[in-house]
Amino acid sequence: MSRPEDPAGPAGPGGTGRPAIPSRAVELRHLRAFLAVAEEGNVTRAAAHLGLTQPAVSRTLAALERHLGLRLVDRSTHHLALTPEGVAFRDKAAAAVAAFDEALDTGRLRHWPLRLGHAWSAFGPYTTPLLRTWQERHPATPLELLRIDDRTAGLTRGEVDAALLRGPVQAPGLVTEVLFTEARVAAVTSDGPLASRTSLRLADLADGPVVVNTVSGTTTPELWPPHTRPAATLTVANTDDWLTAIAAGRGSGVSGASTAAMHPHPGVAYVPLDDAPGVPVLLARRDGPGHPALPKLAALAREIVARG
Repeated sequence: MSRPEDPAGPAGPGGTGRPAIPSRAVELRHLRAFLAVAEEGNVTRAAAHLGLTQPAVSRTLAALERHLGLRLVDRSTHHLALTPEGVAFRDKAAAAVAAFDEALDTGRLRHWPLRLGHAWSAFGPYTTPLLRTWQERHPATPLELLRIDDRTAGLTRGEVDAALLRGPVQAPGLVTEVLFTEARVAAVTSDGPLASRTSLRLADLADGPVVVNTVSGTTTPELWPPHTRPAATLTVANTDDWLTAIAAGRGSGVSGASTAAMHPHPGVAYVPLDDAPGVPVLLARRDGPGHPALPKLAALAREIVARG
């Protein structure tokens, strides 16, 4: 791991530099400054976002790096980039800031909402039954369904208390439970030659580009057997751009069956895929203490799936 250089020199007996910052010196402002720089990729814009001067933000970021003993930001280019250590620290810092802001939100203290994230298609056909049944049984705890274009739907960043995710999730510190497995469908241009077919196979899509959502999607070229991988891929960052690209005839796509109901589009036709493996739908939460209503949410999700 790289360590930031302290221009003042080494600290301690015989040293001329300032001493290491004790733990109590790290404050919320350090985390907010780092997150602003990470978001903006530029200290000047981060300072404007925070209402601070550029030197103040630079000093705050440097102080945080000295405390951690790590270089969080690569300053070698005009557009700042996070180091690998900075990328790992970003989610932890975001979760800490979100937890602090949540704790001080007095409007939520009387009715502590349970925030349920999803990147697309939520709970599929069970979405409405889940929301309605929750409201009937737990009216004092609002269930907020939030779409966040992120592989963990904001869970690792502390933006939600739990998340409905699709496909395997490798993020550390999460506990997941498979609720059901969803069939996959092909998404093709509605006026194209494949739209009239009653079903398709993965090989039918391989001759043209395949549109892949690299941020929150579950489809990659590895879904196809090695000898029938797509000729080309087009990458997008969210479901809306995925639909737009397919409707424009720029390629086809593969998604879970619930996408057809949750994201209808006049320019996109959804056709069953005969040979694509199903995609697991997971309920995920962070490992450790969380919202007290999480066990009730998990129990209700299981109950609704069992009802069919």
